[in-house]
Amino acid sequence: MRIVGTPTMVCHCLLVETPSAGLVLVDTGFGAGEAAKRRLDPLVRQMLRPALTFEEAASHQVRALGHDPRDVRHIVLTHLDFDHAGGLPDFPWATVHVHAAELQAATRPSTAAEARRYRASQWAHGPAWATYEDTGEAWLGLPAVRPIDGLDDLALIPLPGHSRGHTAVAVPVEGRWLVHAGDSYFHRGALDLPPRVPMRLRAFERVVAQDHRLRLANLDRLRRVASRTDLVEVFCAHDPGEFDRYR
Repeated sequence: MRIVGTPTMVCHCLLVETPSAGLVLVDTGFGAGEAAKRRLDPLVRQMLRPALTFEEAASHQVRALGHDPRDVRHIVLTHLDFDHAGGLPDFPWATVHVHAAELQAATRPSTAAEARRYRASQWAHGPAWATYEDTGEAWLGLPAVRPIDGLDDLALIPLPGHSRGHTAVAVPVEGRWLVHAGDSYFHRGALDLPPRVPMRLRAFERVVAQDHRLRLANLDRLRRVASRTDLVEVFCAHDPGEFDRYR
């Protein structure tokens, strides 16, 4: 997808093979339903210009990697924005793990602006929710980091600001941690000091943030975590350069 006047962006999902919990999908991007039914608001389609193709849907990508989508038993969402939760109906059997504050924001939004970011049709099939509060232990300066129930050491990291219950997801990989930071930032340059983010994209981040000051405070914490390259590798949901690095 591409916001008018900004570079092309991706919806970066992560498929994790776990020893005991089967396949775990971190975020789902847009789903096959958006491609088939064009369910998104016309204004959103005009502004974001998403590809909305079957080939780019997570269910198709899982199959292209040689897996059966039915083996995706768990989905962990950084948040419930429509470009992250769109694929939920393609995996109706999966348990969906999300921060409790985010599920409350999506199902009982407190403002009109908050309501606009979610699409109830994406969870109308009634998924099995597993929700989490801000309980856990400090990790690399981040508070309330906690294991995700039953998912082989994957961890949920509360990083609200972009949305009310936004989180990052940490995955252990060969002695280090791979951290999917969701929409904590949109451009890799945000992790630099001083930050280097295209002006229009920076403005977009501010407009769509539920709490911009809180987002910046948590971005600063995430920036310090990302500097620990001996332990951690961080990527976000929408930077195409980061996506290409893992292809």
